[in-house]
Amino acid sequence: MVTMSQKVIDSGCTAFQSYIKRCQDQVETAMRACLNAQTGCAAALAEAMVYATFNGGKRIRPALVYATYETFGGQWSVVDAIAVAVEFVHSYSLVHDDLPAMDDDELRRGRPTCHIIFGEAMAILAGDALQSLAFEVLVTGLINVTDQRHSSGLELGIEQKLNVIKTLAAASGTSGMAAGQALDLSATGQSLKEADILLVHNLKTGCLIKASIEMGALAVEGIIDTDLAALVEFGRCIGLAFQIQDDILDEVGKTEQLGKPAGSDKGLRKATYPAIMGLDAAYDLVRVLLDQGLSALQDLSVPAPRLEEIACFLVERDH
Repeated sequence: MVTMSQKVIDSGCTAFQSYIKRCQDQVETAMRACLNAQTGCAAALAEAMVYATFNGGKRIRPALVYATYETFGGQWSVVDAIAVAVEFVHSYSLVHDDLPAMDDDELRRGRPTCHIIFGEAMAILAGDALQSLAFEVLVTGLINVTDQRHSSGLELGIEQKLNVIKTLAAASGTSGMAAGQALDLSATGQSLKEADILLVHNLKTGCLIKASIEMGALAVEGIIDTDLAALVEFGRCIGLAFQIQDDILDEVGKTEQLGKPAGSDKGLRKATYPAIMGLDAAYDLVRVLLDQGLSALQDLSVPAPRLEEIACFLVERDH
């Protein structure tokens, strides 16, 4: 039987790569403008922030923001602030995750990690500053959308705007990444059940991916509840699938391909799906989650081909 995921994977590779490149260019232009505007920033801190954000990231979370908003006919520029904010939050989390007190990684995307270049103290400050800047950019962007509503056609209510901000905050803190990282640290070397790892993965990685989609949807004027629910379910599925694929790649990938030390999860005795289920079962679960996510998209009131392609890319990638 051919699954929905297999049908999508077989289509339009070159066009999709071009689409992702356009997403990357769009968000990176906006990110650089935000970082260049930090004129009051200490020079070393500003340099560390740029290093932490322009280090070869795939910009998948911004792409999900753009693709979700585009699904309902919106123009990318309207949600630039959301795309930038979520990428700044993601970048800050990687800086802190790499610290000796956390995962103690010396490589990220094939380059020395931020603390290796700038020292631990400056890396911590760069992460802190990126998190703060994310919310400054997000709030400013939503205010500017109000000022430009006649040209953009976007007229979000105050509750909808606050929900966008709340979604990113929840995905970043004790309902999301921070909690997931805390649980991950506590679980190191422990024997966990599948439900425990599910919780860690959903919080540490899945929440921000889901939030990227949810924020893109919340920026749509008049988004209906059924569409929002379908997108949240889609985000939940691919967020978890993304992290399990990361676990798999850590076991089967090579350092030069991954851009970070292969086998680091096993070396740190981290709790992962392959560790408790085996590789074959982990592969199968990724495929099941992908199909569940694509199935959720079928409940949308409009087609979402770009979201389908991004989902497939996330679980087909080799790094």
